[in-house]
Amino acid sequence: MNDIKLHSPQEIELARAAGHDAAKVLAMITPYVKPGVTTDELDRICHDFIVNELKVIPANIGYHGYTRTTCTSVNHVVCHGIPGEKKLKDGDIVNIDVAIIKDGWYGDTSRMYFVGTPSVRAKRLVEITYESMVAGIRVVKPGATLGDIGAAIQQVAEKAGFSVVREYCGHGVGEIYHGDPQILHYGTAGTGMPLEAGMIFTIEPMINAGKAGTSVLSDGWTVVTKDRSLSAQWEHTVAVTESGFDLLTPWPDGTGEYPAI
Repeated sequence: MNDIKLHSPQEIELARAAGHDAAKVLAMITPYVKPGVTTDELDRICHDFIVNELKVIPANIGYHGYTRTTCTSVNHVVCHGIPGEKKLKDGDIVNIDVAIIKDGWYGDTSRMYFVGTPSVRAKRLVEITYESMVAGIRVVKPGATLGDIGAAIQQVAEKAGFSVVREYCGHGVGEIYHGDPQILHYGTAGTGMPLEAGMIFTIEPMINAGKAGTSVLSDGWTVVTKDRSLSAQWEHTVAVTESGFDLLTPWPDGTGEYPAI
């Protein structure tokens, strides 16, 4: 873990610029997420905006052979859903995960969207998943531990009767897409590596309405809940500052009904 890079204030500003652009993509796509649209169409709109409007690079294309701009994870898909021709329908929930490269720096973030009117349980799952992410972010400061982040997330999710996915986690990000530290979304407070000012990483809990177990489909990417229960995920990138944290992927359109971070 000694090779974890501590970024200078100037480097954090470059990471912030990338993070802001990634967040702009997710704000832009919001009005397009509605019944009848395909995830393939949403992906195309995001791609065109990234390339033609932001004039930055879609980070996912070509990453380990991935061919799309976004991951679109619908209902019981936990993460890494591949955009396709299936049309979204009223009541669906969908996570759109985007990463871009701006001036050599990665911006990485994801949001949940309701397609039409969600069920009460689906809405509750999405809200609790957001609250769990916020709880994890708010403990970030120098001297806090990785276990503090995981414990905060796990407490919110499990108190609501939901479960935390174990196999996938947040990660260091900056001039590389995925690096250390690995940010588990469960854990024991006071354990694990202490945080230091200058670290940059994502916090991106995946929370299931049913059991925590997952499996990967035959395409090698799409992760689903084993029990086919609903799953939700949110993702922000944060930097550790001298006094706490700095959110590098804030929503340009504000948090709306969700609590501010």
